[in-house]
Amino acid sequence: MRGLKYEREASAAMLAIAGGKGGAGKTTTTLGLAAAAADRTGDGGVLAVDADVDMPNLHAMAGVETRSTDPSREADRPVGLPHPSVDRLRIVPAPRQDGGDVPARLRDLSANRVFVDCPAGAGPDAVAPMRVADAVLVVSSLCGPALRDAAKTVAMARAVGTTVVGGVLTRTRRVPDGVERLLDCPVLDTVPEAPAGTDPLLTDVVRAAYARLTNRLVDAEEL
Repeated sequence: MRGLKYEREASAAMLAIAGGKGGAGKTTTTLGLAAAAADRTGDGGVLAVDADVDMPNLHAMAGVETRSTDPSREADRPVGLPHPSVDRLRIVPAPRQDGGDVPARLRDLSANRVFVDCPAGAGPDAVAPMRVADAVLVVSSLCGPALRDAAKTVAMARAVGTTVVGGVLTRTRRVPDGVERLLDCPVLDTVPEAPAGTDPLLTDVVRAAYARLTNRLVDAEEL
C-alpha cells in the first residue's frame, strides 16, 4: 500500500473494513478478504482484527477462542490466534471493554497485511480504527439505510484523512445506477448472497468474490 500512515513492525498495510449499518457484512468481508490475502502472502502472514469492543463477533465467525493474546509471548501484545483452517491467517479478538486503547493496540500489530473489522455507527469507536488504518473499504448491502450510512462512513474516513479505496456491495450481483454517486466512491465489487442456511465463507461464489476483490486491491497497490 502506498504511503503507510504509521510506522509499524514489518510495515504492515492496514485496511479498515467499515460501514455505518450493522449486519451489512463487515465481519464476513473482513474474514473473506483476510483468508484470500493469506493464500497469496509469504512470511509475516495476515491478521484479521476485531475492533468492536461492544459487539465483538469476528472470533466466533472465525471459530477461535475469545482471548486476544498469546500467553507464550509478551503480555498484552495482540499477536493473534491461528485460524483453524487458513494457513498464515491469525485472528485478533476484540479486547475486553476495559482492555485499553484500541488505536494503540492496532499500531502495535505485526503482519504483512492487517484487516480491521470496525464497529458500526458514527461514534468515536467507529472512527478510531479508521484514523489508524492506511485505507478504508466501505461495506454496504443494497438497502437504502445501509447505503446512506455507508455514505456517512466514507465522509467520516475522509474527514480524518484516511483514503477510501472504494466500496463493496454484499448479498447482490449488481450495482444499481446512482449507488456510486450516493457513496461518493467507486464500487469495487459485489458479493453474491449465499444459499440460505450455509456459511457464506464456505460458499464457492462468495469465496471467489473475495478472492477477486483481494487480487484487485493487491494488484492496484491498495493493499
